[in-house]
Amino acid sequence: MEPLKILVVDDEPRIREELEEFLTDIGHRVFLAGGPAEALRAMEARTPDILVLDIKLPETDGLTLLETVKPRRPDVEVIMITGHGDMESAIRAMRLGATDYLQKPLRLNDVRAAVERTGKFIRLSRRLQAVERSYSLLSREVKEAGGHRLIGRGKAMRGLLDLMTRVAASDDTSVLITGESGTGKELVARGIHRLSVRRDGCFYPVNVSAIPESLFESELFGHVKGAFTGASTDRAGCFEYARGGVLFLDEICDLAPALQARLLRVLEERRVRRLGAHGEKSVDVRLISATNRDIDEMTAADQFRSDLYHRLNAFRIHVPPLRERREDIPLLIECFVGLFAKKQKKQIHVIDPHVFGALAGHPFPGNVRELKNMVERAVILCDGDRLLPRHFQTGSAPVDPSAASAAEGSLDLESTEKRLIRTALDRTDGNKAQAARLLNISWQSLNRRMKKYRL
Repeated sequence: MEPLKILVVDDEPRIREELEEFLTDIGHRVFLAGGPAEALRAMEARTPDILVLDIKLPETDGLTLLETVKPRRPDVEVIMITGHGDMESAIRAMRLGATDYLQKPLRLNDVRAAVERTGKFIRLSRRLQAVERSYSLLSREVKEAGGHRLIGRGKAMRGLLDLMTRVAASDDTSVLITGESGTGKELVARGIHRLSVRRDGCFYPVNVSAIPESLFESELFGHVKGAFTGASTDRAGCFEYARGGVLFLDEICDLAPALQARLLRVLEERRVRRLGAHGEKSVDVRLISATNRDIDEMTAADQFRSDLYHRLNAFRIHVPPLRERREDIPLLIECFVGLFAKKQKKQIHVIDPHVFGALAGHPFPGNVRELKNMVERAVILCDGDRLLPRHFQTGSAPVDPSAASAAEGSLDLESTEKRLIRTALDRTDGNKAQAARLLNISWQSLNRRMKKYRL
């Protein structure tokens, strides 16, 4: 476990010294205070990760100090020390924001377990905060860079953002993005670029399938004057244009075998030679590639070079289809309605709740792109300020409003809520107070839900 900064506040010197010795021996940095005033001064000098706080203190009790500290330092987790059998104080402390509690006489194994539980909670909270910050940054910067943004708050999207944040910190690792058409693979690539140290460099996208094979080598690597008929001037290739930034090769599986060999060589040597040139140029480029085809199957069938595959696949990110993250559909619809209503200068203030239900069961073979097109059409058809199911069309027919209630049932909100509660309890080792904080609900609300679902 990573070392934590722990402030022990207890008026008994023997307990303070015993905790200091024990916690220091297991690798933590420990500071001591004998009372509330001394504790507040210590916290001004250095912010602890954990406050181990006795309820019985001179001047004022520990619960009053807890009420003072928590609003000022919400990131400081508190472990209360209570008298034996004093459950009323322990419950009040948890309601005031304490993470855990210990009963006197203290047992060192209990102290270790409480600190480990709290340390795990701190790391999880910081991780969630980092993902949230990355999500906000990513949404804003990707929107600024490409006019669109990644939208979604569900588990699948958070997992995707976590992977993007991690690989963005690695400066030149090649990334392979897989996923069906319309899932937003280029947005993911742009997001990685905008989160990385290369953000000020160029993001150069190339659709491999859109360039004729006869011209691709020149497009990718460049050429010199006279290299072939029509080459009237020197021309840089994609690698040179993307120098210092990211080269994004979409539909990489459509790359011809001969060009696969040349691309592999560039990736290995980090140097390119223009067509017709004698010398080579070094290129500092991060390569991100994407495909909607099964590249593993193609490699196994010798339809794609295995050595190039391993070069491209240093870090893989799979973008889930929309049908696997249906919880994001309402948010996507709201965002797209706002976008297209503004473009078309319409005042749409209400989305009929039946819209979400009516679309819940649609398979969305075209993924987010299909949903976006559906919303654009619906906004065009809407004459009032309320968007209705009849404004939407799936395939060649409008959606069936009568199917809305059945479709809403398919969202299975009860199962989703139960799953979230179980996940929060698993992550906090069954600690209800910590789980409630992760879920952003009160301890009492969590208790009611657990009784309701018999968890």
